[in-house]
Amino acid sequence: MAPLGERLVEWLAAYGVETVFGIPGVHTVEMYRGLAASPIHHVTPRHEQGAGFMADGYARVSGRPGVAFVITGPGLTNIATAMAKAYADSVPMLVVSAVNARGVLGMEAGDLHEVRRQGLIAAQCAAFSHTVMTPEELPAVLARAWAVFEGARPRPVHIEIPRDLLAAEAGQVPFARPAPLAPPAPGMVGLAAAAEWLKVSRRPLILAGGGARWVGGAVAMLAERLGAPVVMTTNARGVLGPDHPLAVPASPTLQTIRDKLAAADVVLALGTEISRTDYDTYDRSPVEISGRLIRIDIDPEQMRRGAVPDLALVGDVGQGVAALTAILGEGRPAPVGAARAEAARTAARADLGAEEQAMLAVIERARDALPEAPILGDSTKAIYAGNLCYAAPAPNRWFNASTGYGALGYGLPAAIGAARALAGPVVCIAGDGGLQFTLTDLGTAVEERLTVILLVCNNRGYGEIKGYMQSHDITPVGVDLHTPDFAAIAEAYGAAGVRVDNLDALPTLLGEAAAQRGPTLIEFDEQAILGR
Repeated sequence: MAPLGERLVEWLAAYGVETVFGIPGVHTVEMYRGLAASPIHHVTPRHEQGAGFMADGYARVSGRPGVAFVITGPGLTNIATAMAKAYADSVPMLVVSAVNARGVLGMEAGDLHEVRRQGLIAAQCAAFSHTVMTPEELPAVLARAWAVFEGARPRPVHIEIPRDLLAAEAGQVPFARPAPLAPPAPGMVGLAAAAEWLKVSRRPLILAGGGARWVGGAVAMLAERLGAPVVMTTNARGVLGPDHPLAVPASPTLQTIRDKLAAADVVLALGTEISRTDYDTYDRSPVEISGRLIRIDIDPEQMRRGAVPDLALVGDVGQGVAALTAILGEGRPAPVGAARAEAARTAARADLGAEEQAMLAVIERARDALPEAPILGDSTKAIYAGNLCYAAPAPNRWFNASTGYGALGYGLPAAIGAARALAGPVVCIAGDGGLQFTLTDLGTAVEERLTVILLVCNNRGYGEIKGYMQSHDITPVGVDLHTPDFAAIAEAYGAAGVRVDNLDALPTLLGEAAAQRGPTLIEFDEQAILGR
């Protein structure tokens, strides 16, 4: 006999899944029946929200969907936050949950973990949610999930399987992994029109978003052909490296970058939503694009959100960029492109305040000490500063909670997922408030012997929110927290823990931490870093 739960694991392995994040429960044990003998490694977080954030971090650095197993009811509602984060940032994630047995579904008879139509909860933060009702359905639903991951805008998918069905015989159910899909390419008529506009442009500018993060080489070739500065949003940092003369690793929410956008005669937007979290953090006004706007995006609905383009090219960014470069052919780029990019970089750095400069220095020291390590994090002051002006050394080496959905507690579990995918050091920057959402996942990092280096910026509360309250004449309430001894907690978990008073020791500590098999927590006082 081969139960459906066991065959699920077999089929996931056929799709190349090598890691699953989850917490086993009575309703999901049949998913675990064949796991130990499979090539899939299981990672146990301390909360299902952590499982989702781990799957998110894993997917971002590997390019493969992160996979999570969760129980009926609370397992699904716990992971919904992480699914919403992945949905907002276009991260591929497969969440497989149990649901109550077929005979009691929807009866509201008080069964364990019962929730009314739990698939509808997942459907609000997924490309689709499907309830499997026969063993024969599951291969087709998995194929649909990978069609989303491979050929469309990548987003979470939820599959729920009744607990009695997980134990049902499925040994005779046929399965074959379909041939991988190629995403659609933009149409040649539109590409030809875009090339004509770009050929005559005197001040072209490229906006690179998260949809361009896997095609940095192609974006660089096109930018060099055009002599166009490349402004990179948070999730696109590193598409052009810091040493590239056309790289502008600065947020378009900064007024200086907005000015450059307004001055461009043609703007080519690649896989970017042109959304408020990237373009209007300060609630000023919608970003102004005075010249012609060309957008390449795989999501047709996105062409009617953010900024409506003069020319909409629906399709894969990589294929679109490569086709544009081929149509443009040989040519001499505008000699002022590099000068325009340098002016934008200089102006963006000058746009930062002293506090933002100090926080940015923390990130840059970490990057310079460990240039190959991804740096990611929670919503905290250092991360906000990095989102404004951090130059990542490569794509998918900078991402955090402070975009889109903005869920606190993201940093540590996402770093665990990234470290599992890379088998190398990962740096996570978190505040003392956000870290306490998922601090218990230190236990997971210790179990897995992952080189996660956790930099804790301690201001003993929700400092950013406190400052916002004060600036709006609101008496601060609920923002001053009792803060534990983080270094001692790390040691209690079996990790290394240390406190530093200034940044001078940071490069050495990072080097030592990177050489270890296991996590290290380095705590520093925000006031000391800011010189207060």
